[in-house]
Amino acid sequence: MERLLELLLKRFVRRGTLRITTASGFVLRAGDGTGAAVAVRFTTRATELAILLDPEVKVGECYMDGTLVLEEGTIADLLAIVLGQNIDGMPADWARPQWMLRYIKRRLAQFNPPSRARQNVAHHYDLDDRLYSLFLDADKQYSCAYFEKPDQSIDDAQLAKKRHIAAKLRLGGQPRVLDIGCGWGGLALYLGEVARARVTGITLSKEQFARASERATEKALTETVAFQMQDYRDVSDTYDRIVSVGMFEHVGVGHYDAFFKKCAGLLSNDGVMLLHSIGRSEGPNVTNPWIAKYVFPGGYIPALSEVLPAIERAGLLVTDIEILRLHYAETVKAWRDRFLAHRDEVLRIYDQRFLRMWEFYLAASEAAFREQAMMVMQIQLTKRQNVVPMTRDYIVQEEARLRAIERGQRPQLRLAGE
Repeated sequence: MERLLELLLKRFVRRGTLRITTASGFVLRAGDGTGAAVAVRFTTRATELAILLDPEVKVGECYMDGTLVLEEGTIADLLAIVLGQNIDGMPADWARPQWMLRYIKRRLAQFNPPSRARQNVAHHYDLDDRLYSLFLDADKQYSCAYFEKPDQSIDDAQLAKKRHIAAKLRLGGQPRVLDIGCGWGGLALYLGEVARARVTGITLSKEQFARASERATEKALTETVAFQMQDYRDVSDTYDRIVSVGMFEHVGVGHYDAFFKKCAGLLSNDGVMLLHSIGRSEGPNVTNPWIAKYVFPGGYIPALSEVLPAIERAGLLVTDIEILRLHYAETVKAWRDRFLAHRDEVLRIYDQRFLRMWEFYLAASEAAFREQAMMVMQIQLTKRQNVVPMTRDYIVQEEARLRAIERGQRPQLRLAGE
């Protein structure tokens, strides 16, 4: 088996420096010798066979179980090498049959009626609330930050993200805003407090709903910002603005038409919608099976080519598309650094296997955004051509206005977990 493993490894790993020691002590080397060396040891022959048969799932599982051990470098270093080989996100040749089967089954895997959507959300977002406080920013923004400059802190970059989104929404005149997938309420509260909008945030997470509601009370914003445990398919009011950040990845490709048709029905004739979602630049693909099993069941990162036709069929107009490259890589790097800095606290909440699972998740996410064709797309939508200005100057102008308001009322930021 070592010879087969060596053959496949050398065919796949052409860049970097990778050394693998098998359970029997056989040493395999691959790569061109560039970059920092990474050394891995398999503790059992079962680990070697499992990774040979299904690397997309078993690399993560074996790391979680402790049978794939990093002797030099980190799991992030290993994943940077592995994911840096094929920038199109496609698996190695010998894993293509499994990929084809997963592609054929992807609509079934992403079938997300309301009951299943609630279960999928609970799987990830209803974990112990202390966990997220250990690695997110003080506002608990769990989506891509917007780095205006390379040395910006994660707290300031997340504030910049909220400001950037608010500017694209054009929030003059106290509009009614629907926030689909409001998380812990940070964006909705920002829109209510800084932009003076009247906001309804909806979520399927019990933990997020409870905390968002508490925050609205703490900030004395309950008259203008409200949160509800509700599926987007059950919303019935009309709104001047709709925003959705980091939720579309949970909709499922088979539900895109329903999502955008619902949004079109909820949006006023002069309304503006802003969709902020992770996307892929290389075209339709499948959800990584390890991510689907352990992190985001029912989730899928879409290609623009899958999203735009559904928007067109819903009768909505695309008035702006912005692609954020590498912003999420920097965001996840900050999360991973914070997560590992609080390793002991994580172990007090969960166990070693959970810690390695989340370390693998964060490392794999960073590597995917840094090494492969993953990005974040912000799509602005309207029903009429003349709702937003002809040029994008208004975004910068509105950001400047919002920044001035923030300086007048911005509280002292604290580090997450303090």
